[in-house]
Amino acid sequence: MTRLHVALVAALIASALGLVHTSYETRQLFAELERSRNELTRLDAEFKRLEAERQAQATHLRVERVARERLSMRTVTPAVTHVVNDTGATTTEAKR
Repeated sequence: MTRLHVALVAALIASALGLVHTSYETRQLFAELERSRNELTRLDAEFKRLEAERQAQATHLRVERVARERLSMRTVTPAVTHVVNDTGATTTEAKR
């Protein structure tokens, strides 16, 4: 009987240690899951902020203002339009 008791106590201790180890791993994984969820929430909020900023930057009026101020561009009028004839394209098409 004594051997049986010792074997049962050893099995009980091994089972208890296994349970403690499994509980510890479960807590570790749950904490990591929560950190990942928080990171997802933070990244989602940052994405929405950047998307709103991109939309604000790409408005027609802003693009036109930047083109005028920084790039010194102007609206096209017939007075400043030049027609260019590409003579090289016609000669290469004739050779075919």
